[in-house]
Amino acid sequence: MAFSSDTHRLRLVVRYVVLSLIAVIFVFPLVFMVVSSLKPDQQLLADTASLRAFLPVGDISLDNYWAAFRRAPVALFVMNSVIITGVTVVLSLFFCSTAAFAFVFVNWKGRDLILSIILATLIVPFETIAIPLLLISSKLPWIGLDGVTVGWLNSYRVQIIPFVVDGLTVFLFVQFFKDLPSELIEAARVEGASWFQIYRRIVMPLSGPVLATAAILKFLAMYNQYLWPLMVVQEEGYRPVMVGLQYFFQLNRAWGEIMAYLSLITVPVLAFYLYLQKAFIASIASTGVKG
Repeated sequence: MAFSSDTHRLRLVVRYVVLSLIAVIFVFPLVFMVVSSLKPDQQLLADTASLRAFLPVGDISLDNYWAAFRRAPVALFVMNSVIITGVTVVLSLFFCSTAAFAFVFVNWKGRDLILSIILATLIVPFETIAIPLLLISSKLPWIGLDGVTVGWLNSYRVQIIPFVVDGLTVFLFVQFFKDLPSELIEAARVEGASWFQIYRRIVMPLSGPVLATAAILKFLAMYNQYLWPLMVVQEEGYRPVMVGLQYFFQLNRAWGEIMAYLSLITVPVLAFYLYLQKAFIASIASTGVKG
């Protein structure tokens, strides 16, 4: 028994050491980014040849952050990205989950064919549809406070609506809903509950793990958008953070300011992930477990 206990303890130690090393590997780039943002360019480049690159030593200050705010409207870019990403995530979770609910629990003609077509879009690169989507967006009408206008360019909607529904998010919800106990749905139908009541009161309260997973994946995809905003947004007031990064590569390139800007735009990502990490871990733990 003592030998078995020692073996178990040794395995735990080895496991924690390996996990700690993996964590350090992933944390190193973030540490380098934050530390570099506090150094002037000459010291930053000189320190990259040693471990001093990961240490806050030397001429440390917040000058790069002030310079970043002077060079570009950082707060505006971050606000735009948060608005675009937040609205897209909320709409995507609703529409993709309702679509998946219809595919899994409601019997209707052509269901499997349409689901197959949606899943087939996963193999289509966005670059192949970017130009046609741009042409369509420039011709679509929109009803707003100013009346009817033609064209969606230079707006929030052109950066949100095309990405509300996607095959990956629908697939995640479909796979999760298939694992839910069918007895719950049948019992609710016998009690006279409508499909929307079943969706809202039974299915969604049980879907925390997949909601967190889909939200994180959608958040990262939208927050890191570069090609599409670069194509459809010319006005500074609607530019997201990734397009704003090009401000720091024009004229005199300052690596310290670039690191400061990257540190600032990483904050919303870390905050969002930390908020959902418990549900995200639960979603991984529940993978493959049947209801």
